[in-house]
Amino acid sequence: MSTTTSAYTAFTALLAEAALPISPAELHGNLLGRVCAGAGFDQGEWQLAAAELLGGEPNERLQAALGGLLGMVEQDFRSGEMAVVLMLPNDDAPLAERAQAVGQWCQGFLAGFGLALRQPSLSDEADEVLQDIAAIAQVQGQLEDSEDGESDYMEVQEYLRVAPLLLFSEFGKVPAPTEKPSLH
Repeated sequence: MSTTTSAYTAFTALLAEAALPISPAELHGNLLGRVCAGAGFDQGEWQLAAAELLGGEPNERLQAALGGLLGMVEQDFRSGEMAVVLMLPNDDAPLAERAQAVGQWCQGFLAGFGLALRQPSLSDEADEVLQDIAAIAQVQGQLEDSEDGESDYMEVQEYLRVAPLLLFSEFGKVPAPTEKPSLH
């Protein structure tokens, strides 16, 4: 089981246990949208934003998991990879469930980005990426459970793994480098 799949499963259980009406995909999208809009990687700010999103202070276990989620996202950006990892159901889940999660991720991303953005204007490229993500959010029920549907889903997922990087490069705060221990 991959890390993102196990994170998705763990967050599904934590959110259900707390009776919160948000999916792990939407939560992750919201965090990633905030980061790409320039909110940075401050744990305190993320915990406040998450509490507002969740409608109240999360329990201790969920709070710890939210901190871990921010750490995962920060590591994605620190690693210098050319794509981010999306927290979505695994490929064994029905296509309809995966497509719905992609739509929720997009909605969360747009909300997080919109709430955190402090710049009055967007470049044409950033505007286009946000319009694409908004369009993808609407596709949820339109993918057919077929080979073409699977192909379309994979194409959309790959786009969403790369598109946030353009926004991050324009608005995001690069994580501070971690200090390496010195050898004496």
